[in-house]
Amino acid sequence: MEQDPHYTEEGELLEAVSRITPFSATTPSDEEQNQPTAEISCQMRKENPGKDDLQDSNASLNSNSSMTTKELQEYWRNEKRQCRQVKLLFEIPSTRIVEHHLSKYVMYKIIILQTGSFDCNRSVIERRYSDFDKLHRNLLQDFSEEMEDVTFPKKTLTGNFTEEIINERKLAFKDYLRLLYSMKYIRRSKKFIDFLTRPELEEAYGCLRGGQYTKALEILLEVIGLQERLTRGNPVSIVPTLCAIMVCHKDLENPASAFEYGEKALLRLHVHTSHRYYIPLLETMITLAYELGKDFLSLQEKLEEWKSKKHPVKIFTLKELAVREYVQ
Repeated sequence: MEQDPHYTEEGELLEAVSRITPFSATTPSDEEQNQPTAEISCQMRKENPGKDDLQDSNASLNSNSSMTTKELQEYWRNEKRQCRQVKLLFEIPSTRIVEHHLSKYVMYKIIILQTGSFDCNRSVIERRYSDFDKLHRNLLQDFSEEMEDVTFPKKTLTGNFTEEIINERKLAFKDYLRLLYSMKYIRRSKKFIDFLTRPELEEAYGCLRGGQYTKALEILLEVIGLQERLTRGNPVSIVPTLCAIMVCHKDLENPASAFEYGEKALLRLHVHTSHRYYIPLLETMITLAYELGKDFLSLQEKLEEWKSKKHPVKIFTLKELAVREYVQ
């Protein structure tokens, strides 16, 4: 479609945003947004807009009309990225045998990368047989029909550490993950996403609680890319991880980096002001903006606006929220 050459850049962005039906605004509550999803069918929503979609679109336009040009540009880029179907490829190139005290098991190295282009941010994780077995049993509880034809390598009483058995399982687990990912309800499920991200997140948050901010930051920066690709249709779900990265940078006295990740988190909460992270995030951003000599008045206005509409409630600090994540 031809664009009017007399439009300003901001006017074009406002018009573009008005045509968006954001996926992130269609669920009943912000807390439910924490349940991960992984893909959005933009074409279906455009062809069959429902009543809720139209209401959400109008609400989004009203909220976004107060955005700055920079915020609108970032918002529009995010929306466009969400509309692209993300396909992931799973490879298991190697294994290693671990002997720990009285236990012995095989760790399978899983490489996860995005197809269609060179993926320099590929993710590497390790899982053992018992992790796959737990995933399989959990999925059977919720997706018994979808899992009817899915075969899972059985555990043998002997020979688990022979080269032949290990190689067979490498191929079997690769096909297993590929098949699970091909079923949209499973790849969107919290149980599937937790299998791929939770162990690393638990380790990272454990380091954060122990004051090991450098180690925590290293793990969080590795896992955030995978989280983004697995939950592309629900950007709000990665807000806790973005805020944990922000906390690490802040405690490591890297205010500029902390502010950068805070901006990313704040953009994802623009229309979710009742989210439990929103106010602690705003308060931290105000402190960082003041420290960095950036505009903190607009952030302060948002904070005061929220407080004027809500009853006084106990608000945790951003760090207090972060250390409560993934507590066993």
